[in-house]
Amino acid sequence: MIKDVTDLQVYQEALELLPRVYLLMDKLPLSERDLQIQTKRAAKSIPANIAEGFAKRFSEKEFKRYLMIALGSSDEVITHLRVLLIVAPRFNSESNTLLEEFRILSKRLNTLHKNWHFGGTL
Repeated sequence: MIKDVTDLQVYQEALELLPRVYLLMDKLPLSERDLQIQTKRAAKSIPANIAEGFAKRFSEKEFKRYLMIALGSSDEVITHLRVLLIVAPRFNSESNTLLEEFRILSKRLNTLHKNWHFGGTL
């Protein structure tokens, strides 16, 4: 039974990915400061939107709307990591690893969106 947002695997995963995003972004040169800021902001918004939506979970439509926003942020992180592969190839290994993990997170967010029913039962 899902009683708290921390019971959602996608929420836990989004939080677990944050330190790794920060570590990678903090390695970027100052010339990529905008990419660093945008990627961090998008990564932080994923768990924030899941939590905000979960607070409104008794409205299935509202919760699903916030899940879609979180999914959009996850896809934004994926795009920023793809850009990083182009502009800073020395970080390809770390970028590719995170890229794959955010792809998985996006798929899980999409699955939760499709399967969520009022009351939080899956």
